[in-house]
Amino acid sequence: MASDTASPRRKPDPVPTTGGRRRAPYRRRLRSRIIVSFVLLGFCLTTLFAFATNWARARVENQLVEDVMNRNINEYARRFQLDPSRNPDLPVQQMRARIVGPDRFEALRTEEPDWYDFKDGIHSLGGVDEQGNAFSYKLAVRKTPEAWFFLAYDMTESLRGEQQLKRALFFSVLVFSLLSWVLGWWSASKVMKPVSDLAARLRAYRGGTSEPEPLAPRFPDDEVGQLAQALDDYSARLTEVVQRDREFNADVSHELRTPLAVIRGATELLLTRPDLDPKVLQRLQRIQRAEQQCTDLIGSLLLLSRNERGQGSSNVSRVAEQLLEAHRAQLGGKPLELVVEGDRELVVDAPESALSVALGNLIGNAVKYSQEGSVRVRVTGDQVDVIDSGPGLSAEDAAKLFQRGYRGTHAGHSQGGGIGLSIVSRLCDLYGWQVSVRPGQDRGVVATLKFSPAT
Repeated sequence: MASDTASPRRKPDPVPTTGGRRRAPYRRRLRSRIIVSFVLLGFCLTTLFAFATNWARARVENQLVEDVMNRNINEYARRFQLDPSRNPDLPVQQMRARIVGPDRFEALRTEEPDWYDFKDGIHSLGGVDEQGNAFSYKLAVRKTPEAWFFLAYDMTESLRGEQQLKRALFFSVLVFSLLSWVLGWWSASKVMKPVSDLAARLRAYRGGTSEPEPLAPRFPDDEVGQLAQALDDYSARLTEVVQRDREFNADVSHELRTPLAVIRGATELLLTRPDLDPKVLQRLQRIQRAEQQCTDLIGSLLLLSRNERGQGSSNVSRVAEQLLEAHRAQLGGKPLELVVEGDRELVVDAPESALSVALGNLIGNAVKYSQEGSVRVRVTGDQVDVIDSGPGLSAEDAAKLFQRGYRGTHAGHSQGGGIGLSIVSRLCDLYGWQVSVRPGQDRGVVATLKFSPAT
């Protein structure tokens, strides 16, 4: 069975039921994205500034210290050469000097192996002393045949200052990141307030007979105002389309009900005659059933167009028996058994017109494409199964079964526009029912109409 047909190629998995809703995936709010952007911008900028500050401080300090040491060691060597018998005074208190004569060159290898291997220039040294305190100094080296000159510059205080600066920069990054968060929150609130107001007004309008209130006059002439104007234009066009649709549905319903009422009255009048020929009686009864089916279909389609539920309750077995009785008169000698089984007391909260359209399409397809065997309507629990002995269901038909306009692989030249099961699906969405199909055990198709728990 398909949307008016089916085919027996292989047995696929059951078709996903209709009538349910998928939960929308979580999406991060635009306000949060603005705040995160501000925080990331503030953090990245302050981190970059802190890194650049620390790098510049280290570079400038090293350059200044090395320049001072180079000048001082050159001056120290010059004074020593002028008067080798005298130890020259150092112009900077943080420095300490050492002169090694030629007779002490080899002894220096044992005393200070690092100093012995150093070449002329500025070298950085550091470590931990015997008390566990960190120390750091720079060593200027000048080696001549007459003497080796060493000038040490204590960098321990500078090292402590560097650590303090790093801590200050770290806290600055935290503070400015926090300030960026506050600024981002404030900016997002200001920027998103018009958008939130627009969304709130759209949510507040639930439709109805009255036209929606224009949105554009309540917003400034900016991007949000342009969006509100575009929504007003769209709303006006949509309202016009809906109004035309409602008028069309009302006109069609009225114009179709009038001739159907005439047909019903004439048929009932003719059926009261006692001398009717059996063949004429059979045709009149068929006309009467067709009129009732048209009336039910018009009522259901009108409710679907308005998205409204009809009032009333229906006995499922009784409606199924009426539908099967109508099809028995149209079998045309086809060896097909039509049976209602199961619970006779199941009542659903829906008018007979809606149930007749939904169940009638399932039964109609089963009868149409079953050439022999049986069509069984089994009522159990809160559902009804229509089991046929037709050709079965293909994978392609199963995937597209409830699409509007789809006709299955076995439709051939049969009548029908492929909208029957689409109407069934829409009725299920309206009343909270579920409809599905699956292949039968041996052949054929099992169509299941499951009613909502409230029924």
